[in-house]
Amino acid sequence: MKNLKKAALLAVVLAFVGLSAHAQKGSAFGFKGGLNYGANGDYFESIGDNAKNPDRNIGYHIGLFGKIGNQFYFRPELVYTATKSDYDDNAFNVKKIDAPLLVGIKVLGPVSVFGGPSLQYILDTEFEGIDVNDVEDDFSVGLNFGIGLNFNKIGIDLRYERGFNDNEATFINNNLGSGASSRIDTRPDQLILSLSIAL
Repeated sequence: MKNLKKAALLAVVLAFVGLSAHAQKGSAFGFKGGLNYGANGDYFESIGDNAKNPDRNIGYHIGLFGKIGNQFYFRPELVYTATKSDYDDNAFNVKKIDAPLLVGIKVLGPVSVFGGPSLQYILDTEFEGIDVNDVEDDFSVGLNFGIGLNFNKIGIDLRYERGFNDNEATFINNNLGSGASSRIDTRPDQLILSLSIAL
């Protein structure tokens, strides 16, 4: 299963190589970056008011995108993302690689709508200075959908991202007693605002 997951991520990387080497009319390759506003899932052992609804924070992302087609298009992306959620005044940080595989269609002038799965690989998690080493699944799948504006080589889009399944991270929580473990759901729930520049 792990080999299959690595192969899927490799396929996204190879898609970028193919896009840059074999561009066609309406196709593009470039850089993107922006802000993420959201939070992760439940903090299972907490009884605080925001255990199920953590305080939302602003994170960021930066990466590459490709685009094949014009009116109807395929847009793979490879993005480094850093997010932060607050649970009862404790910050939970996640750093990951996202690989959205989006399909879109132009609906009116520069406006397009798009959606598709997002492959996610967690690089690092940290809960208030405690390294979280035991994530249930470093690789998970989410959903992206949104709306975009494209003006020649500049693009702006706003999308919503949601993870499909619970993906728990466990760590030792000294506040629960010696050796007790605590769990947080690393599944994202966020709005993403991006600026992209085609080369």
